[in-house]
Amino acid sequence: MAARSTEKKRNRYGFAFRFLIISKFNLGDVMFKLPKIIVAAAFSFASVGALAQASYPDRPIRMIIPFSAGGPADMVGREVAQSLSQELGQTVVVVNSGGGHGVPALNQLLGAPADGYTLLMPASGNMTIPSKSMKGKDVLELLAPVSQVTQSPHVLVVSKSIPVTSVQELIDYAKANPGKVNFGSAGVGGVAHLAIEMFKNQAGVDVAHVPYRGTSKAVIDLGAGQIHALFSSMPSLKPMIDKGAVTPIGMSSASSGSETYKLPVISQAGLPNLEYTTWYGIFAKKGTPEQIIQKLNKAVAKVIDNPELNKKFEPQGVEFVSSTPETLTALVQKDSAKWRKIIDDAGIEIE
Repeated sequence: MAARSTEKKRNRYGFAFRFLIISKFNLGDVMFKLPKIIVAAAFSFASVGALAQASYPDRPIRMIIPFSAGGPADMVGREVAQSLSQELGQTVVVVNSGGGHGVPALNQLLGAPADGYTLLMPASGNMTIPSKSMKGKDVLELLAPVSQVTQSPHVLVVSKSIPVTSVQELIDYAKANPGKVNFGSAGVGGVAHLAIEMFKNQAGVDVAHVPYRGTSKAVIDLGAGQIHALFSSMPSLKPMIDKGAVTPIGMSSASSGSETYKLPVISQAGLPNLEYTTWYGIFAKKGTPEQIIQKLNKAVAKVIDNPELNKKFEPQGVEFVSSTPETLTALVQKDSAKWRKIIDDAGIEIE
């Protein structure tokens, strides 16, 4: 009886010992293999990420435009979005988010993942003229440039209420009537306003600035003689020019458009340092994978190369141009420095 009890204990302890040995062996085996498992998992996750980028886009893309529907930016953006949809094989949906110097639109982008499915198409002023809410922030630290889309000059037009038909005549008239000539603009701190400051400084004249909430009312008042001069884009001015209600006298940069190429360039008509263009560009959120940025860049380049697109907007002085992300970065930096100097020199407070 005692011998049988001893045998049972021996078997029980032997089983426990064998279990311990096997467990220890397996644990060691797992510990030995663990680095390989981690590496394999890492490769697996990397493969999933690479696959997601390779299949991009596999769902619709939103393109936010920081202007209301129906304006020049919206017209350009919708044309680009439609062509981009065909090029990428996914719908590119335009989302209008106007006002606030483009900051609400920017915040929409920043609130989305950095995956290339939310894009922003701002105007040059949104990117290069700092607002109070963006003070101390660098947009290039928040955004990843994809490509420039357009460039176009501003046209300087004057009311029929003053006896002016050229840039030099406007300068002479302003000098003969100090403080009595006024320029309208779409608002304080916009490109058109800063162009007025450039004009004042370089021409050495005393003219008044009348800010509006948008361009449309300013153009109407210009035609009615309530204001005397205005810098704006050709699409905004063309209806009034065609009616003969206002007189175009110069451009802020050279243009090959059928409606603009005959106009003198202001820098060659009395004010050699007054030169600038406005532009639209496409940006993604900072952190968007480089493969996606490059895929978008190539798609935009193909869209911009379409002769029909250029033909449609060419009469309005809008030239479609693509760029590398690096070139767009340099353009933002260059224009930002130019406008910042004008703002500081004129002591302009931008909301």
